[in-house]
Amino acid sequence: QVQVMESGGGLVQAGESLTLSCTVSGLAFDLSAMAWFRQAPGKEREGVSCINRNGENTYYEYSLEGRFTISRDNAKNTLYLRIDSLKPEDTATYYCATRAQTHCERWLLQNAYQHWGQGTQVTVSS
Repeated sequence: QVQVMESGGGLVQAGESLTLSCTVSGLAFDLSAMAWFRQAPGKEREGVSCINRNGENTYYEYSLEGRFTISRDNAKNTLYLRIDSLKPEDTATYYCATRAQTHCERWLLQNAYQHWGQGTQVTVSS
């Protein structure tokens, strides 16, 4: 049984940094590209970033590039997302998801993901 579990969210002040984690079990983590998505209140879920199986290639939603850093540790079956200079508009539930592919081609298509976590809430106060 595949389990995907996000952690690291919380209430933070604008301007601070936060690192989210996503631990995966039950599948070959090192063969899966991984991605982060987020959903703000009243909005559709949107892509944040994708990383290929070995971490050599990373992709970001264009408006978020620069403050977000995706990484992974295949030895720990864990995906990370560091967010710097947090803004109130970053308030959302952050989800990680696994891909059947090793790469991030067309990564914004959400139906390409096999397994999703329950999400971790990030709230940024001004």
